Amino acid sequence: MTMFSYITLLATLTIFISTCTVRSCPPSDRAALLAFKAALHEPYLGIFNSWAGIDCCHNWYGVSCDMETKRVADINLRGESEDPIFQKAGRSGYMTGSISPSICKLKRLSSLTIADWKGISGPIPACITSLPFLRILDLIGNRLSGQIPEDIGRLRRLTVLNIADNLVTSRIPRSLTNLSSLMHLDLRNNRIWGSLPRDFGRLRMLSRALLSRNYIGGTIPDSISKIYRLADLDLSLNRLSGEIPASLGKMAVLAKIKLDANNLSGKIPYSLFNSAIGNLNLSKNSFHGYLPDVFGPGSYFMVLDLSYNNFWGPIPKSLSQASFIGHLDLSHNRLCGRIPAGPPFDHLEASSFAYNACLCGKPLGACR
Repeated sequence: MTMFSYITLLATLTIFISTCTVRSCPPSDRAALLAFKAALHEPYLGIFNSWAGIDCCHNWYGVSCDMETKRVADINLRGESEDPIFQKAGRSGYMTGSISPSICKLKRLSSLTIADWKGISGPIPACITSLPFLRILDLIGNRLSGQIPEDIGRLRRLTVLNIADNLVTSRIPRSLTNLSSLMHLDLRNNRIWGSLPRDFGRLRMLSRALLSRNYIGGTIPDSISKIYRLADLDLSLNRLSGEIPASLGKMAVLAKIKLDANNLSGKIPYSLFNSAIGNLNLSKNSFHGYLPDVFGPGSYFMVLDLSYNNFWGPIPKSLSQASFIGHLDLSHNRLCGRIPAGPPFDHLEASSFAYNACLCGKPLGACR
């Protein structure tokens, strides 16, 4: 080989290696992913078998990169999926181990989904709040414990925060209300305690707030009514007390409220019965007094559940004027008198009226 040929070959190899390096993910991102993988154990599906080679942007299961920068942008690992790897195994996923803080070295990460693996434990890495581009954090369905990072509010681009179905034990961080882009908040089925931030209404982009099955106490903040996009509010199975803010019934798009199984009391605001709310569950609380006779054409309920409270007096006749009532449950109260005739009462079962003081008429026994 002549010197010219040798130099040409060397130049060609240099260009080839440089091109491969540019097109591959950075070694630092690859090292961070491998450290993340090392902290986990997935015994059945072999989803990490593809995590080999120098380019973590190419055919690494659940990993996606930015087309221009080649930095890791998305990690999407779901333990319940229609992906062929799950169909072939004929089972859902199971994974143990913990989420390594090495994940925080992926500085261009936009979404992190590690969901429904059932056995991943340990804390949510506090350093997760140092990822400035993070938009989705979905850790549902594991056994994560410890706290929600106190400075979670640093993630100003975050649109989805889902840590439901874990063992998280903490207050709701005060900084949470700094998440000005948050649209979906799901903290259900954890061990979260304390009260809701009084300035919860600062989450102006929020459309779903799901916080059921926790130990949240205190009162419902009136500021919630300032979240004009909110459509679904679930605070059921907590320890909330006090009255329902009347302003909730004046929200333009709020369609579903679940406040069942709390310690709420007082009278129900009339505004809840003539609003956009079509699914209202206030059962298993300590509400009392007469049911307001304020229903009308603006009342449209797929579900209206007022059972297990302390309501007395007659069933409001104006319920017959509602546009629609699909499921109505007035059982386990102290109601008395004749059940009104006609819709919606003519399609309801006796269980909707059972265990009251002295209700009578169809579908219960005849009045004397």
